[in-house]
Amino acid sequence: MIRTIKILCVTVALLLASATAFAADSFTIKDIRIDGLQRITAGAVFNALTTKVGDTFDDARSEDIIRELFRMGFFSDVSVDQDNDTLIISVKERAAITSIELEGNKDIETEQLLEAFKDVGMATGRVFNPLVLDKVKNELLQQYYNNGKYSAEVESKVTVLERNRVAILISVVEGSAAKIKKINIVGNKSFSDEDILSEFELTAPTLFSFYTNSDQYSKQKLSADLERVNSFYQNRGFINFNVVSTQVSISPDKNGIYITINLDEDEVHTIGEVKLAGELIVNPDKLIPLVSVQVGDVFSRKKAIQTSENISTILGNEGHSFANVNMIPEIDKETSTVKVTFFVDPGKRVYVRRVVIKGNTKTRDEVLRREIRQMEAAPISTLSIERSKARLSRLGHFDEVDVQTVPVPGTSDQVDVEYTVKERSSGNILAGAGFSQSQGLVLNASISQNNFLGTGKRMSASFNNSSVNTVYSLGYTNPYYTIDGVSRGFNIRYKTTDAEEANTSSYSTETFSGGVNFGLPVNERDRIGFGLNLESTALDLNQIDSGRAAAFVRENSDAYINLKASASWATDTRNRAVFATRGGSKRLFGVVTVPGSDLEFYKISYNQKQYIPITKHTTLYLNGELGYGGSYGAIDSLPFFENYYAGGKNSVRGFEDNTLGLRDESNDPVGGNVKLIANAEFIFPVPFLPESKTVRLSTFIDAGNVFDDEIDIAELRYSVGISAKWLSPFGALSISLALPINDGENDEVQAFQFSFGTGI
Repeated sequence: MIRTIKILCVTVALLLASATAFAADSFTIKDIRIDGLQRITAGAVFNALTTKVGDTFDDARSEDIIRELFRMGFFSDVSVDQDNDTLIISVKERAAITSIELEGNKDIETEQLLEAFKDVGMATGRVFNPLVLDKVKNELLQQYYNNGKYSAEVESKVTVLERNRVAILISVVEGSAAKIKKINIVGNKSFSDEDILSEFELTAPTLFSFYTNSDQYSKQKLSADLERVNSFYQNRGFINFNVVSTQVSISPDKNGIYITINLDEDEVHTIGEVKLAGELIVNPDKLIPLVSVQVGDVFSRKKAIQTSENISTILGNEGHSFANVNMIPEIDKETSTVKVTFFVDPGKRVYVRRVVIKGNTKTRDEVLRREIRQMEAAPISTLSIERSKARLSRLGHFDEVDVQTVPVPGTSDQVDVEYTVKERSSGNILAGAGFSQSQGLVLNASISQNNFLGTGKRMSASFNNSSVNTVYSLGYTNPYYTIDGVSRGFNIRYKTTDAEEANTSSYSTETFSGGVNFGLPVNERDRIGFGLNLESTALDLNQIDSGRAAAFVRENSDAYINLKASASWATDTRNRAVFATRGGSKRLFGVVTVPGSDLEFYKISYNQKQYIPITKHTTLYLNGELGYGGSYGAIDSLPFFENYYAGGKNSVRGFEDNTLGLRDESNDPVGGNVKLIANAEFIFPVPFLPESKTVRLSTFIDAGNVFDDEIDIAELRYSVGISAKWLSPFGALSISLALPINDGENDEVQAFQFSFGTGI
């Protein structure tokens, strides 16, 4: 329609201009003069003209000149005249746009609209064209219609200014979005309306529509919903499924939407035959296990696509990163079967010419290259490239790690692999304060360098003080003590603990320790560790002369020197260390005092965490922890100050920290040599902040307790509640509100728990 109007306008202008053109005999042009130019240069006009000096002028040539200049879009009027042998062209320039203002637009940002206007030729400094303005208004109105705002209005005001300029004001009345009143499904025989509508993001009004806006019509959302319905059917064997038509009707008041969707299900098809074809450069026996579709199964496009991706991944790992695996279905309508052929086109084998690292201004190149698993001059491996990226990300030296493969100019079988890193500050000097219900005011200070002089080595010194603990520590770790990734670290630590302040027995300890540890990589994810730690411990029973603690001191003294040997195994597949959303971690840890130590005992613990994505923004988190300690040699049991404790924000919320389990004669908790903890959390984002990586909410179920020698399932304590965690700029904040389910007579309940600045 707009194009037709534009053509008509140009035609009328041509006719008017032709009417003003003189009817004269032809003549040879000796000069051409342009009158009326203000901003447009004469050179631009002459470049647009096909008529030149020396040409013969006639009436037909006049029409060509007018048409060519109107086509430039800069002029509102053009006329042609003659002065002897001089051709005179008079023009009237269109006004220039001096400003564009918008008002009333809330759904679409002004900057976004101005960029869109610029793409169609309407911007500050450009020539004003009323037809373009009309087009902009219509397109803007269509955008609001697509978002269900059918009562939207768009008006414009053009103010003429001096010096042939105009100011444009576009006023928008967005109105309210029309609500979906009903979605009708027609033609479904195999599945109910509820089954199909469960695939929709759009819905009729529900209890939560005010938050989700699911009842707000959007053309884009409807298209996505129809695509999900198509996948729903095709994954269940309806390979010829088709959405016949979609009708969207609007109520007279433009506030209600009624959607009718007509479906053609056709028949369910099963797999009749599965074949691999093309150039099978990889042993077919290696590819067959990757085929998800089997003869006799109901056809599933999802499984077929997954099979293609699986085969492509294997080919990519063999150097064929540009391989194509196409699924070709052959449908037999008579038997309702599908013959599925996966046609493999591996393409050329691609080699990596260079591995390029960019952005590391502080970190030495070797620190990054020792994490790279893709070798130069070797066939490209998509698995090695992604694994290298993951290893670089886990170093902790970089905020971002990006990778791309760049074809080498002049070749078809070589690429460069480029890793671009954004370094973060590797050194920290911190001083802060926090508060925890279990530890009171917590003061801390630390100086650390996780990438000392760009070598990747870690050095730290810290101080931590609270009513429960006072800790001073020094540490050093070289993650690549050997070229194979064996790490070595040293640590020195001084710690005092007032157990009574931690809700346990009335005693205190003073411990000084120092040790060395080694870590050995088993594979890309698993690591084992070994350590030796010399520890000196002194006890103060605070005038207690009876009970388990006093008896232990009478039998074994109140000061001990122990040499502890430790071993561990750990694996980590989390997508990030803090606020992970998928993957998991496992850790098995054991420590034993070597024979000849003052106290001979051992402790073994196992912890497993798992993050299971439920939707894009929700995750199920499962955590389990089991610990056991015992003695050997002269002492009869695990030393009481090495006992496990349970209760509180890090174990079973809703109970005071460290208060679960057995109690002594003074009714103080004494812990136990066995610990069992289990947590299940449904994690979801804060409303209106679904992409936030610093705040998360959850509902949880906790279970656990500590025991003496044997686990008694009947004595497990349970709680349910809600939790909020925030990684604020000033420290980590954790809040929980829990309801104990089966608290006992001596259990100390604490429904509301929080900590600030003491970690999550």
